[in-house]
Amino acid sequence: MPYVTVKMLEGRSDDQKRALVEKVTDAVSETTGAPKEKITVFIEEMSKNNYAVAGVRASDK
Repeated sequence: MPYVTVKMLEGRSDDQKRALVEKVTDAVSETTGAPKEKITVFIEEMSKNNYAVAGVRASDK
């Protein structure tokens, strides 16, 4: 029963998230042999205020 967590910045559309979940599920099923109905995908969206690279928040770019 694989669990996959995808962490990404906010701002993707529902269609983009739907496509992501489908493709991640397909990839996990193909590589592990797990049946798709046993694969759970979590999307964790982060605010650009709470993410920084090299000391600069994404919201400040």
